[in-house]
Amino acid sequence: MSDSAEQTIAIKVTFPAEKAKDDIHLVASDAVLSQWCETLECQWPEYDWSHAKFIVSNALPQAGVKKLLKRRDDADFPMRKLADASLRFMVSKHTVVDALEVAREKAATMQSGKAKGQPRLQRPRTRAPKPEDDRYSFRRIEVLPLPGPERSRKFLERLRDDPGIRAAMKKHQFSVGLLMEMDPGSNTSVSQEGTTRLLGLNRNQGEVIELRLRTDVYDGYRDYKVIRNTLCHELTHNVHGPHDRKFWDLCHQIEREVAAADWRSGGRSVGDQEFAPSREDEAPDHEGWTGGDYVLGGNLPGTEGLTAREIRAQAAERRLRDMEASKTAEGSGSDGSKPDAA
Repeated sequence: MSDSAEQTIAIKVTFPAEKAKDDIHLVASDAVLSQWCETLECQWPEYDWSHAKFIVSNALPQAGVKKLLKRRDDADFPMRKLADASLRFMVSKHTVVDALEVAREKAATMQSGKAKGQPRLQRPRTRAPKPEDDRYSFRRIEVLPLPGPERSRKFLERLRDDPGIRAAMKKHQFSVGLLMEMDPGSNTSVSQEGTTRLLGLNRNQGEVIELRLRTDVYDGYRDYKVIRNTLCHELTHNVHGPHDRKFWDLCHQIEREVAAADWRSGGRSVGDQEFAPSREDEAPDHEGWTGGDYVLGGNLPGTEGLTAREIRAQAAERRLRDMEASKTAEGSGSDGSKPDAA
């Protein structure tokens, strides 16, 4: 091996905004994250790399590697720990960042006016959460650097503060480290059978839960109750990995508990209904379930006692696993293991 080869590491990069997928970047082995960002600034100067975030999408053997790296918080992170890793870029163009800065300045001006005693609207009273309630909740919320990030943040905050979600998490003692918006451009697979989309992911039994909030073309948001039921599905993975009978029983129980505690519906409008993906090509997730091959409608192992909704979800997940296995087989040196997820 040459000295130049020994002094560089290879990183696989996916950058949806530039339609780059699995591009190989060679980085100096002694570089840190901030230095690499300076190189990326030269390659894509229209983006604001000072606010860049990087999702580590595959499991790494080195200890201490986080799933989400930030330019500002992890400037001195050694790049050698990301050797042979796969990263997804999350970065906004300068025009979007400038608009956000204007919004922040406007908000600061409004806050200053309130401090000077200007009239302000009376806010509705809300019950202050008890300390024990906060223990069984989501410790952090992250949104994507896309247009309208505040709307995504409010969506996730609404889920976090939903009376039904809070009640279910307290009852089952669920605590989640990070509730995060999922990129609509990721976790989508296309095959001869059609397009399959994931609605959510649970990594490491509640370390991170991702939810697909936006539509595929980024022009709107999905139905709140669909996403809330997806969250019920992902919370169930805090207890059960495989999509077996135990999983579905607990999932349906949590859905009923959430609906019953929803003060808006009083448990009537959604309490007796089963959640199903909005289309048959959408799956709540595809992690943690293992079993024999099956065909939709067939009498195959693992499907006995399942409802049509559950079998449809497994069919969509199977298409994703098959396509991921195919991609892995085409790659170099992969052992076919799954991403780190629950």
